[in-house]
Amino acid sequence: MNYVNIGIIIIAAFVISVILTKLEIPVLKARAGQNIREEGPESHLSKAGTPSMGGIAIIISTAAAAFTASLIWDGSMADTLIILFVFIGFGLIGFFDDYLKVIKKNNLGLRAYQKFGLQIVISVALAVFLANYSTETTYVYIPVADIYVDFGIWYIPFIVFVVLAMTNAVNLTDGLDGLASGVTALVTLFFAVAGVSYGLASGSYFCAAVCGGCLGFLVFNRNPAKVFMGDTGSLALGGGLAAAAIVMKMELFLLIVGLIYVIEALSVVLQVGYFKITKGKRIFRMAPIHHHFEKCGFKEVHVVIGFWIFTVICCLVGFAII
Repeated sequence: MNYVNIGIIIIAAFVISVILTKLEIPVLKARAGQNIREEGPESHLSKAGTPSMGGIAIIISTAAAAFTASLIWDGSMADTLIILFVFIGFGLIGFFDDYLKVIKKNNLGLRAYQKFGLQIVISVALAVFLANYSTETTYVYIPVADIYVDFGIWYIPFIVFVVLAMTNAVNLTDGLDGLASGVTALVTLFFAVAGVSYGLASGSYFCAAVCGGCLGFLVFNRNPAKVFMGDTGSLALGGGLAAAAIVMKMELFLLIVGLIYVIEALSVVLQVGYFKITKGKRIFRMAPIHHHFEKCGFKEVHVVIGFWIFTVICCLVGFAII
């Protein structure tokens, strides 16, 4: 495994993603126009009707590139299949939710307990499998301290929390043109390069494939977006990224390089909690926090670029720690 392999995977996934996204846009436009919530920023009202569910292209391009790379080169097929199981599984949850909301015009989509329940099932399956069959069993790597700590009986709930938190954090981040796809491309590039340093082929190949898939999608998802990834894409990206980091024993690096996801999720938690405690008062003008910046007068494209730059800085910090 070397950086040339990573580059080839990124390019292959990028090309596949561009082609598939180009092909899916007219199909989705006829069937899957996006509904825009009325309480959102006024500038978003013009996005009504933009095709959603574009994450299908990201899933297919990523899965094809990652599986082929592991098959051809020295990746662990078992690890690749584990990651793809979570990646595609969460993508299917998002797909069914999008299908009900966007195509069947059922605004509720999957019920909250159904959506979260399915996420828990996949997360628990991953945690139990890794706790019993992974070569590193229940050990978790602690950055900076540079040690492994055995979580023992707490490993399964810890892994479930990581997967659920990351999945829904990425989902919350997907609110501006090119935001989630751009940030995720940067974060997965970090894990792909870091994986080469540690000799973690399968996770590195998968992350390189996600990076290429997101960049290919970004060609059409940048402002003004011609297509949105929907929950189909955001849930798949969150679940797949979490699974790859866990398999690579780099779970806690998600807090560092994926800090934007953490901030987005925390802004929602704080907003909801403060709103309930104070009976109507708000911390932010709107949550997630990217909408707060819009409400403060920043242009959407400037918010997105700012978040990309912040993520680059976080990735550099991650490399410094490594």
